[in-house]
This record gives sequence, C-alpha cells and structure tokens, in this order.
Amino acid sequence: MVFIGSGENVRVGRRRLPFARPVDVEWPTLALLLGVFAAWAAALFWLSALLLWLALPVLVLALVLHSSLTHEVLHGHPFPSRRASEALVLVNLGLFIPYLRFRDTHLAHHQDARLTDPYDDPESNYFDPAEWVRLPGWVRSLLRLNNTLAGRMVVGPLVAQVVFMGGDLAAIRRGDRQVLKGWLMHLPGVFLVIWLVGLSPMPLWSYLLAAYAALSILKIRTFLEHQAHARASGRTVIIEDRGILAFLFLNNNLHVVHHMHPRVPWYQLWRQYSSNRDHYLTRNGGYLYRSYAQIFQAHFLKAKDPVPHPLWRSD
Repeated sequence: MVFIGSGENVRVGRRRLPFARPVDVEWPTLALLLGVFAAWAAALFWLSALLLWLALPVLVLALVLHSSLTHEVLHGHPFPSRRASEALVLVNLGLFIPYLRFRDTHLAHHQDARLTDPYDDPESNYFDPAEWVRLPGWVRSLLRLNNTLAGRMVVGPLVAQVVFMGGDLAAIRRGDRQVLKGWLMHLPGVFLVIWLVGLSPMPLWSYLLAAYAALSILKIRTFLEHQAHARASGRTVIIEDRGILAFLFLNNNLHVVHHMHPRVPWYQLWRQYSSNRDHYLTRNGGYLYRSYAQIFQAHFLKAKDPVPHPLWRSD
C-alpha cells in the first residue's frame, strides 16, 4: 500500500515517489529545532543537577516541541532533501513513537476523504458501532473516559500506545516489512537516549514521566482536531488560539489550513489563515473554537462526542 498525503509521497518497498520539496532551507524551523536540542540537553545535564523540579517542565516543553517539529519534517521541512530533514528527527527524544511509523500513518491520515474512518484513518478515535457493542464493559468505560479531555490527557497516551503497538505487532506478524523496518530503525535511537539519560544526573523514571507528560499535552492538540461529519471538508477544526499551546503545536490548531496546505510551514499558517478566514470557515462548516481555554471549559469532564462513529454504517 502506498501512503499518499496531499501530494506528499513516501518510499514503500522498492518504489520511491517524489517527496514534497520546499524551495529553500526554512531557517525558522531549523533554528527552532536546534533550540529544542539545546533546551533538551540543558534540562538533562544541567538543570537536573540543580533542581529536578525545574528541569522536568523544561524537558516536557522540549519534547512537545520536538514532536511538533517531527510533524513538520514529515511534511517536507526544513531542507529540500527529505533524507537530510529526517536525519534531524530519526532519533525520537520522546521514545515512544518510531519516526517512520509516525510518518507513514500520518500521511495516510491526510487522505481527507477517509478522515474519522474507524478502519482507514490511522488517527481516528471512533469505533465501528458493530465492533463497539462487542467490547467488554470495562473497555467501553475506559474509552468513554478517553473521550473527555481530562481522560485523554491522563489515560490517553497509554490507551493510544497500547492500540498502536498492538496494531503494529499484528502487522509485523502478517509479514509487513515496512512496519518492521520502522521499529528496527527506532530501537537504536531509544537505546541512545536511555544511555544519555544514564550519563546525566536525571533519573530514568523522571525522563519517562516527562515523556508521558509530553504525550499528554500533545493529546490536547489532537483531542478534537476532527469530528464525524457527512462532508469530508466539515471534519477538521479551526482553533483561533495564539497562546503557549498554539506555539507548542506550531500553529497546527489551524488544522483546516494545514490539511489544505500541508507544505506551508508552521510560521506562515497564521498569515495563510488570516488572508482568507471566511473561506476556511465556510469550508469546514464553522467548526471553530476561539481558544484552548474554551475547549477546556466545554470538554474537560464532558465527552466531545460518542466513541462509536455516529454516522457509520457497518454494511
């Protein structure tokens, strides 16, 4: 299967298709990535020796930004060369998700016609209603909790990791070499990061806690990026937030803009959106939140929608 996302292609098996190439080096992205590496190293080797409670939040913010920058890389930034860009993030400082698996599944997610599909959208949190009723009661309760923002932040990273790794393990058992390659190329980076943590004053448990906390923050971004809607164009949100979370997510809260123009770099998304705001809001049917504060107020303890896909026909 060839994963294609809005004109961006990846290598699958022996086939190599053109990858989206920006014209020039994107210096803001490269500078931010270098700053993230510096903050990560400072938290690990310097701040943790002084005050662990200060090092941890710095480390968490660095890991969140590293994940957001990894998302930039898979969309063709910051270098014209795909290999050069991917070399910057192939080692995942956050440990849990192999870059190649994130790349392949996310580009598959960018097929907008399949957004929220319980089977064909790798990032969907919806279930086929026919499958939902077969789940044990405790699993349904856990997934309902996961559909609140509080639950998504607390148990969401664990739920997602178990589902993700279970699916990949099944694919590997079926003989999927691309999935196996993703994990085999990921493991040396995991060992490298753990080795560096062992050399630092920071305890390994603290680093793992920070990595989990970073995933929890990232779950705020993905919580309601997409909704069930009859039209594919009405499934993707706009969150008009310009605060710290918008920066950590590299303006991916303007999610309709990103899906329509995935090769536009993060620092140009607001200009792209502001130049034609009415067009984007018309396209997504007014699926709009003014800020992340509004989302916390509305959905911290209240589910945004049901877990079984409300528009899904099992036949």
